[in-house]
Amino acid sequence: MIDASNQCQLKESIEQCIKLDARTLDQLRAEIRPLKGLTHRIQPRSTTSISLVGTDGGNNQIRFDPFLVQLIRVVDSSNNEYCMEAVSPTTPVDELSARQFSDDGKPRTPLGEMMRFLNVSSLPALSHMIRQNNDGKPVSTSWVQVYRELVEWAVLFSLLKSNFGTDTLIVTDGLLRSKVFARDLFQRLLQGLEKQIEEHYSTSKRRIYIAGVAKHSKVLSRYQLAMALEGVLQTDYPAYVEVPRDVEEKAYIWSEFARGNDRVNDGGEINKFVGGKMFLVKFGSKRFDPVWPIDVFVPQVSESQIVMGSLLADSINGFPVPHYPRCLQKAHENAALIDFDIDILQDIIYEGIRISLGSDSEALDAFQLQDSDPSQLRYR
Repeated sequence: MIDASNQCQLKESIEQCIKLDARTLDQLRAEIRPLKGLTHRIQPRSTTSISLVGTDGGNNQIRFDPFLVQLIRVVDSSNNEYCMEAVSPTTPVDELSARQFSDDGKPRTPLGEMMRFLNVSSLPALSHMIRQNNDGKPVSTSWVQVYRELVEWAVLFSLLKSNFGTDTLIVTDGLLRSKVFARDLFQRLLQGLEKQIEEHYSTSKRRIYIAGVAKHSKVLSRYQLAMALEGVLQTDYPAYVEVPRDVEEKAYIWSEFARGNDRVNDGGEINKFVGGKMFLVKFGSKRFDPVWPIDVFVPQVSESQIVMGSLLADSINGFPVPHYPRCLQKAHENAALIDFDIDILQDIIYEGIRISLGSDSEALDAFQLQDSDPSQLRYR
């Protein structure tokens, strides 16, 4: 607790800090002010919307898991499951790479299909963030999250090979950007997505759109107060505004995460990470309804009104989060591992450990009876 004697000193220090930073806010307001005149009203549009979500490893609240087993599971808003496998940080990367292909070398998983398209045969060749782990050295756990992201992109790539009965909007959880791919593989993947979308229209006249919806963004965090002061997106109707690349770049420490192909054409560095154009979108009809950062697939930026209209139709009945795409919320509900699912997973882990212990399995039975967190007694 702050002593009363120090409160006056702290107050003066904070006021001085804000005074020195006031010009920064003035600069942010100047940068965001032109967007008010570029705001567009969203017109509702009837389009089938589906969303893909991967189970978040941080939500797997396993009480006892010495091997840090992570479930890699991807489902959609209709509860269709595209991937279900278990991976731990010590899983041999070579074995995991081989698991994506059958004995005759043909892809047997969505990730294998994507690897074959990109002409790579191993995970280290697909991502510089996944390294060989058979040298006996300590293994970082972060590569499992990288693997999960690769699987999510692979499922999106595989899904576009399906037949669609109507125009469809595919909504991903997060912006259409990635730094996990090696070299220029991400751009080659994006080109493959674009080609599949074009083939759908040429063969069946079905239009397929891709958009990425995020809950947070450094762009929105940086400019949120300036937007409120300048009245950007404070409309009495659903609206959206395109974020200029130069404004977007100023929000990131590494500007290449905001550098699209349009900046490359201006003489900038090659685009390796960006597949979407960012828009700030408000689906509610009240001035202070929440604003969401949304990426529209770069080749479809000219059709952003259609994408936003489709998202609006899906967000009107958003629950439990209002004015947020319902298909994405349903996908999250389907992907979450909670309650009974977690109990089953915990039992499977115990059983796997018991089998591996063999004659020493009795020690595990005694271990299960021990309190895993005695410190919780202080709350009783």
